[in-house]
Formats: sequence, C-alpha cells, structure tokens
Amino acid sequence: MYIVTGGAGFIGSNLVHELNACGINDILVVDHLADAGKQVNLHGARFTSYMDKNEFRRAIKENSLGLTRVEAVFHQGACSNTLVDDGVYMMDNNHTCSVEVLEYAASMNAPIIYASTAAVYGLSGPGHFTPTLANERPLNVYGFSKLAFDHYVRARIDEGSLSSSVVGLRYFNVYGPREQHKGRMASVIHHFAKQILAERRVKLFEGSGGYGNGEQRRDFVYVRDLARLNMYFAQVGPYASSRKAYHAVVNAGTGYARSFKEVAHALMQVLGEAEIEYVPMPVDLESRYQHFTEADLSSLRATGYDLKFTSLEDGIRETFTFPEASLA
Repeated sequence: MYIVTGGAGFIGSNLVHELNACGINDILVVDHLADAGKQVNLHGARFTSYMDKNEFRRAIKENSLGLTRVEAVFHQGACSNTLVDDGVYMMDNNHTCSVEVLEYAASMNAPIIYASTAAVYGLSGPGHFTPTLANERPLNVYGFSKLAFDHYVRARIDEGSLSSSVVGLRYFNVYGPREQHKGRMASVIHHFAKQILAERRVKLFEGSGGYGNGEQRRDFVYVRDLARLNMYFAQVGPYASSRKAYHAVVNAGTGYARSFKEVAHALMQVLGEAEIEYVPMPVDLESRYQHFTEADLSSLRATGYDLKFTSLEDGIRETFTFPEASLA
C-alpha cells in the first residue's frame, strides 16, 4: 500500500496520477474534502481507498490503521494558505500532524517523502537559497510551521535512528494542471492564464525590489517533475532498482529564476497574444514580497538525483494540453 496525504490536492493528485502511470494503483488517498470541489482532481485516477485526514491521524496514533505493509508515504497534506494567521491551527496541521505521519512511517519501516517549502527562505536574495540555518528566515507562520518540521526531521536524522528514507522537498513556485481549486493561492501562471483568456491582457507588477517592470523573478517548477522527484526518493516505479536510504532536506526547483514577463510571453505562445499592463505593487505587500527565488540544487544533486527539470515553456505547453488544467 502507498499512502498519499493531501492526495486530492494539487501536488498530491498529480502524484497519484503519476503513480498510476507507472502501474501503481494500491493507494490510500488521505485528504479533507471540506472543499468538495477538489474531488475533480482525482477523476480518472485509480486508488484503493480514501480516508479523511482527521480519521487517518486518529488511526495512526491509536495504531489501528490495520495495514501490514506500507511501501511508501508521500506526505503532501498541509495548509498552504500563506494568508492564514492562526498559528495554533497552522502548527498543528503542518508540524504536529507531520510528526505523527513521520513516526508512523518509521514504525512501518517505510520511506516518507514530504512537502516542505521555499517559503522558509523569506526575503533571501540571489545566492542565499541553500538549505542552511543562516538562510532560513520565514515571513509568516506557514513558512515557520514547515521549517519547524524540517528541524524535527534534521534532529531525527542526526540521531541516526532512521532506517528508511526520510526526505523533505522544499518546493519552489509550483505550477501545472489540477490547481484550479486553490483560488487565490493558485500559481501566478494559473492567474495569468485566466487574465489572458478573459481579458486578452495580463497584469504584472511595476518595478520593485530593485527589479524593472515585470522583471521580478521566481523559480517556477512543473508539478509533474515534483511527482517524479517524490517517486525517485521513495524508489518506486522506474526508480525501484536501488534500495538506498536517503536522509535529507533539499530544494525542489529548477535552479533557474525566470521573470514574470517571461512567464507572460510563454503563456501567449500557447493561449494567444495579450497586452501587458503594469500595475503598482501594493505598499503593504512590498516589504514581504519575494522578488526573487532560485533553488540552489547542490544538496539535491549531492543525493545522486541528476534528472533534468522541465523548462518553463515546455511545462506551460504541457499544462494547457491537460483537460484537468481547468481555469474555472
């Protein structure tokens, strides 16, 4: 059995579909469908069972889940809304729950690959995106909750008591199909595409943070690459030949920052021409806005992972050939 928490969400559902593509269908999907619209992300997917996240937490704490073998745990479930200021909720959902899932995976001697975030780096500039303590300065409780769990994982790794793989993937700016349910938290690529199709224009920020109009830069990473990265570290599907155990917290991005203007033009190549309109950045946003992100991949490459990441242009082109890339 493979367990995917957050399995009806953006990254989790893409991971379920990627597992299916490799012939893996024995999957327990864990999620919380208070937003019932997320179920469309699993249309066409094959999985054995579904469990609400609260029931799952209760079951693993009480040792009543009833599974005799777990091949891997892909822990993608989290509150990723950076605007949530309820620290008690965020820490319980993103830290405490993650500790419970890790300890369950360890008890089953199963690899656990989990979602961390580049939000732990806060306003770091070029050259400051290595996963080291000096660079980790989150701007909000979301980033802090993820960093707190990374610290827990690092401590467990330092103990030397983990026999199976435990890998944290610090996702940078993820985009791709099956993110329509995220609303305001969907990728800028999703929002730009909606603007182009509805208005034949796209709104970019005027110059800020030392960057010119539309030249603020992010490391945009295609969601399917992240699904494959999860599978690589869990050694499933085409990556099952090696039985090496990995213990690391690494960046998960392309290693190349691209400007918002480049994103707009890449979208126009697929969706048609549109006018670019530059708008002022809100004053209350500039002091907490990541004008630049770019994954340092040295720690990722040190694990032996040498596969290339999809280019922005190819990822956008593939995204909008998916029927699941609904912009509703």
